[in-house]
Amino acid sequence: MRILQIIDSLDVGGAEKMAVNYANSLAERVEFSGLITTRKEGYLKVQLQPNVGYLFLNRKRMVDISAILKLRRYCKSNKIAYLQPHGFSYFTALLLKLVYPKVKIVWHDHYGLSEFLSKRKLLFLKLASFFFHGIIAVNFNLKKWAVKRLHCQHVIYLPNYTTIDSSVKKETILKGHQGKRVLCLANLRHQKNHFMLLEVAEKMKAIHPDWTFHLVGNDLNDDYSKKIKQIIEEKQLAQNVFIYGTKNDTLHIIEQSDITVLTSNSEGLPVALIEYGLLSKPTITTNVGEIPLIITNSLNGYVVPIKDAEAFFQKLLILVNDEALRMKMGQNLNATIKEQNSEEAVLQQYMNWIVNL
Repeated sequence: MRILQIIDSLDVGGAEKMAVNYANSLAERVEFSGLITTRKEGYLKVQLQPNVGYLFLNRKRMVDISAILKLRRYCKSNKIAYLQPHGFSYFTALLLKLVYPKVKIVWHDHYGLSEFLSKRKLLFLKLASFFFHGIIAVNFNLKKWAVKRLHCQHVIYLPNYTTIDSSVKKETILKGHQGKRVLCLANLRHQKNHFMLLEVAEKMKAIHPDWTFHLVGNDLNDDYSKKIKQIIEEKQLAQNVFIYGTKNDTLHIIEQSDITVLTSNSEGLPVALIEYGLLSKPTITTNVGEIPLIITNSLNGYVVPIKDAEAFFQKLLILVNDEALRMKMGQNLNATIKEQNSEEAVLQQYMNWIVNL
């Protein structure tokens, strides 16, 4: 079996991380595993294993004929049987299908706004789905939506997974006091609702000013980002909330943290949550996507309603004041992730499914 992942960039993000994960994992399981990035490279490129085939298309426009022909040559040369485009990169796979029809497209849907699927743009995706041989959905809502709205018979739910890559250079040093750090690993986007986290940080400053909050993720310096920084200044949180931007050594960053959080308004199954669990960190999240299937309240973490800053703060306060509870919850989350979201379990389901397409 010869499988090629396609992703638009290798910036640090959930879909991008999963494209790299699949390319690396499959390299040990199939005849050929490769990864194509279409538009730009990024931090995650260094995480590709040496035995993974790689090509950067450097696509300059939406329909870039030279890039598609370059991809066609690569697929012919490596006898690619399956294309696995992630997210919006299905468009590139579709263009390739028109000039190289023998490949099978297995679309990997990472749509993060799974709470708002009724607002999803459908027309072109619906037409494209006629050419899909299979669809992988990262949560049950996406699977139900694909079965109902798209023209593809083979749809499977596969949870995200991740692995610990010890080869990534440890570079980032978090600010604040050791033993008193709260981490939010999420790109600065509206969906992630960092504004709620700033409310929590302001409340925490009044009681425990030595605890600090660390925001790690892609910073586009857009209006959303500027508003976050404006609030930090207005609320005098500059010594309590720190923004780092994109970082490649995320697992090293998690290791330096004491409590991990996600305040999102919508999610599928965030890779950050799986990484938190792999490193046994006590976690508080909002009640979105597949998160309630992972976190059981008061057992391996806390789940609170979206946009409820006070409830979030109260749970955080419990963990801040109880180091033993933090350790216990982190260990329990680690056990859950290993059982439900291990590389071996997910890849076994994947292989059993794809061979029958």
